[in-house]
Amino acid sequence: MKGHRLFEELERVVGDLSPVQRVLLGTDGSVTSILELVTGNAVSVSTLLQEVRTADEETAATLEIQPGEEINHRVVELRNAVTGEVLIYAVSDTPLSRLSPEFREDLMKADIPIGRILAKYRMESRREILGMQVRSTDPPMRERFGLGVDLPLLSRTYRIFHQNHPLIRIEESFPSHSFLDRRRVMVQAPSRLHISLIDMNGSLGRVDGGMGITLNRPGITLSAEYSDETVVDAPDEGVRARVADAAERVARTLGLPGRGRIRVLEGYPQHVGLGSGTSYALAAGKAVCELYGAGASTETLAAITGRGGTSGIGTAAFSGGGFVMDCGHTFGPLMEKRSFLPSSACVDTRPAPVTYRYPFPDDWKILVVIPKSQGGASGGAEKDLFQRYCPVPLGEVQALCHEIVMRLLPGLVEGDIDAFGAAINRVQELGFKKIECALQSPHITGLMEALRGAGAAGAGLSSFGPVVYAIADGNMSDLEAVARDCLSAHGGGDCLVTTARNTGASVITA
Repeated sequence: MKGHRLFEELERVVGDLSPVQRVLLGTDGSVTSILELVTGNAVSVSTLLQEVRTADEETAATLEIQPGEEINHRVVELRNAVTGEVLIYAVSDTPLSRLSPEFREDLMKADIPIGRILAKYRMESRREILGMQVRSTDPPMRERFGLGVDLPLLSRTYRIFHQNHPLIRIEESFPSHSFLDRRRVMVQAPSRLHISLIDMNGSLGRVDGGMGITLNRPGITLSAEYSDETVVDAPDEGVRARVADAAERVARTLGLPGRGRIRVLEGYPQHVGLGSGTSYALAAGKAVCELYGAGASTETLAAITGRGGTSGIGTAAFSGGGFVMDCGHTFGPLMEKRSFLPSSACVDTRPAPVTYRYPFPDDWKILVVIPKSQGGASGGAEKDLFQRYCPVPLGEVQALCHEIVMRLLPGLVEGDIDAFGAAINRVQELGFKKIECALQSPHITGLMEALRGAGAAGAGLSSFGPVVYAIADGNMSDLEAVARDCLSAHGGGDCLVTTARNTGASVITA
């Protein structure tokens, strides 16, 4: 029963486990032998590290030895001997005091599977599973398994007992998309900061325009498998409905031969200013397209799902990442747009074309503050705001364009964070962004001021808020402290430090 509960916990995070995944995670036999049966090829061991070290308290407790006793610490890859593919990454600790000289010699030779050493010496043993978990991946682990993105790993920790004493503790990990028994697509979509709309005056025959920054975190991860009908597992009804609607629209419009069972594995709040609506819609559409091998551009998916009708930043972030700027839409009688409306009210308007994309500096850090207070304007309320406050004065649009062209963009291209930050600060006082800021609770605008005072090069409001962001190139601890103090005093919330993402959404098919 314990194993079933552990599997259920894993499946809540990564979706259904295949029979082979369950066997690899739950077996009390040789993993090497199982891998050889599954792949049809021999499995080799590649030793990355092997050294004698002293056991810390945690390791000693697990192995039932005294802290400070010598253990053999071993890190290996189990590889397909024919293709060279890394199948499993394993870390083991073995007390030297419990090894015979012969066993120890074979173990220290490296590149021999532990199961085969046990079999060689006819050592009766049993395995006890200590736990299973989903792990994130760091860059070395992604490179090891050939992952382009941070997809989760399935991991188990267990002990091998011999003569009623723990002989070895082992942790084994493999990608969650490995050893699946049916096709599964996983899509990771980024969030974005929307710095500002540019021209909500329209006197030159164009309207909207915008600029923003693609973020590494937070993000959306979802998986899709074949299904006769659209089925969505999501943390709340709003997300479920949005994902289901987008997936169904894409499948129906493109004439796909089936539908998808979609699981939302990771997400972030809606209507806070991070573009979740576009990310969820495009990720769902992309997933069902990839599932059935249908080619569709991001622009096509956006048009089908009704995204990008005012700001093209979310669509551009999904397609390519980085700092992005779009040129809006033609405006006037018989043009693309005939009135001032948000994206949610422009479902038949194409996404705004990207006019500029530039890699955002990797060493510029971004603090994202997500207050728990009421979300930003959306739906009918958002539409009313556009109607009430537009057109904005032409002079403010001109001042905003001057700020963008002569300070914000040069600061970005030249890596001058002070110039870029100063431009971000000034943008909050101009055009439609000034209106968005004026509609916030006083503690939101106060937070921006406090972040600047704590050392941020620039701080601003993303979209209609309430998300506030700050950009700096140094230690972010002071900025985090200011943000958390503000959140605790005004209803709570969350904050995180991230960087820009200079690539768009990622897709893995298994």
